[in-house]
Amino acid sequence: MPLALAVDFGSTFTKAALVDTGDGRLVATASTPTTIGTDVLDGYRTVLDELAAHGTPDEVVACSSAGGGLRLAVVGYERDVTAEAGHRVGLSAGARVEHVAAGRLDGAGVTALRASRPDIVLLVGGTDGGNADVLLHNATRLARARVTAPVVVAGNSDAADEVAAVLASTGRTFTVTDNVLPRIGVIAPDAARAAIRAAFLHHVIGGKGLSRGPEFGRLVRAATPDAVLGGVEVLADAVGGDVLVVDIGGATTDVYSVITPQGEDAGLAKDVVAPLWHARTVEADLGMRWNAEGVVAAAAREHLPVPDGLEAYAARLAADPGHLPSDDHERGLDLALARTAAVVAVRRHARPAGPGSSPRPLADVTVVVGSGGVLRHSPAADRDAVLTAVATDHAGGWKVPRDARVVTDTAYLLAAVGLLRELHPEAARALASTVVGGRA
Repeated sequence: MPLALAVDFGSTFTKAALVDTGDGRLVATASTPTTIGTDVLDGYRTVLDELAAHGTPDEVVACSSAGGGLRLAVVGYERDVTAEAGHRVGLSAGARVEHVAAGRLDGAGVTALRASRPDIVLLVGGTDGGNADVLLHNATRLARARVTAPVVVAGNSDAADEVAAVLASTGRTFTVTDNVLPRIGVIAPDAARAAIRAAFLHHVIGGKGLSRGPEFGRLVRAATPDAVLGGVEVLADAVGGDVLVVDIGGATTDVYSVITPQGEDAGLAKDVVAPLWHARTVEADLGMRWNAEGVVAAAAREHLPVPDGLEAYAARLAADPGHLPSDDHERGLDLALARTAAVVAVRRHARPAGPGSSPRPLADVTVVVGSGGVLRHSPAADRDAVLTAVATDHAGGWKVPRDARVVTDTAYLLAAVGLLRELHPEAARALASTVVGGRA
């Protein structure tokens, strides 16, 4: 049988799924700690050895968030317009948006940009045919600054040639692509997402020094969150409905949604920055370990109940991120932490993103999918309870899904689905269906 190996070089674990590309059947999975301290391919070879009894893959594709993933800085015109559009597009491309600058860059702005240590700079500004002065000013500052990260230009297309000439004059590495905000109320993410992905693969993967040879660069096709969003898109197609995914990690909680707006929701292009219907948000203060205290603080702001002992437990986890629950009491606290992180993260995902924005229409979500180690390693009833808390969050300020069922991606397949979607679309669709307990 034809086999493909889909590998995620994660920040903590390297995970692999061996898939029959003929019918999308999952053959086997394996995982091992990511070997950042030596060479990331050491861990990859470990999972290869573990899977050897199940067959030799005919092809290997990978995604990576190792070494900090994809760090992005956005430089835009107005914070609530082009900079916001760039921020949303950057998240949808799988980036960690480390810095957002709005308006004319000055010396302090360049210093702050450099301090964020971006892997890529997304330069946006102006609608097509609109103001180009700020875009050109910022291109000039970037061209002269000691910022060596490649630049993706996705602003006013009428100024694209002039911006390119400015960046080329100082030898900057850059790509010019379509405007992310061609006109007010319209957001066009696809070209910028593709350009960010290409820059990540060509300039960032090798530059992080995660592996001594070229093989790692040949394997990686995307940043991990980019692959996961692709997997969620395939899953939405497979189930024939809107999908919401909550990935509860040690440092952050990521939320993905793929929705098809209906009725009045389809008219939300009246927003200054129209919604991305296929979107991702990242909550950097909500994590199961490194940011456990942030979860407790967020619960207080959201007026959510906090079980006795959770605050002290969160402080212990923040001080010792490697700690695992030692008894039933601590397992209960871990689940309470997960439930709170998930509820708060989805509230933020669903509520208006800022001035001029509308709530995200999630009422028609058909399935809520959970991911993350805390869910995968918990009994089915416990993980369902965490996700049900999200789906029934009637006090959260958003329209909860009326008829959604809850499932957990226990085999961590969504990244694999995203990696396989272009090479083997039917197999990817069948594999996505197994996440929700069926076959396409």
